[in-house]
Amino acid sequence: MRHIFIREFSAFLHSLIAYVVIGVFLTAMGLLVWVFPETSVLDYGYADLGTFFSLAPYVFIFLIPAITMRSFAEEKRAGTMELLLTRPLTDGDIIGGKYLASLMLVVVSVLPTWVYYFSLRVLGDPPGNIDTSGVAGSYIGLLLLGSVFCAIGLIASAITTNQIVAFILAAFLCFLMFSGFESVSNLNLWSTQVIIIKQFGIQYHYESLGRGLVDSRDLVYFLSASAFFLLITKTIIGSRSW
Repeated sequence: MRHIFIREFSAFLHSLIAYVVIGVFLTAMGLLVWVFPETSVLDYGYADLGTFFSLAPYVFIFLIPAITMRSFAEEKRAGTMELLLTRPLTDGDIIGGKYLASLMLVVVSVLPTWVYYFSLRVLGDPPGNIDTSGVAGSYIGLLLLGSVFCAIGLIASAITTNQIVAFILAAFLCFLMFSGFESVSNLNLWSTQVIIIKQFGIQYHYESLGRGLVDSRDLVYFLSASAFFLLITKTIIGSRSW
């Protein structure tokens, strides 16, 4: 797994993908959080990163599929997938290495945004007047969200040889998992099942972590979802159906 991780992460760093993803994410979030008057924290009158954490998942819906779309699709298109499978590596090693490399790029993209937190600590009145526990919980939720999106992206890349198709499918599935259950629960068709339906979706658990209370149930949800989607990818790769 370590060999695949190093190989994949090095490939990211030696291509434009990593720099485009990081640049687009930081530029988009910087404009939304600090510049655009409709969402700028400077117009709120109080130190809060709610704008960042409410908008970042929707940016992730497009950026993470851009990271994962080539993971298996490009390997199969170029004919190197068979060569990779002949090496003394299990399917789990290959999937795990590609998954961790994608997730590491997400972590690298998010790390610079810590400057937003420290900036608001200084700008607060009095300085330091910011909900640190809420920010920490939201960052944990954002990284866990990224881990699930990476796992979904690998599924999309595993079932096609076309990177564009993999990108579109992954973006759709990520959006469905994040907002789909929340939207369905708002339909006037349910009574006591509303909360149960919401709990199947990512948004419910993401917002729960954003309150600053790291609940083990939310952690179990994210870790289980990631493991479930990786298991699906392993099943697809194991079928050798391409």
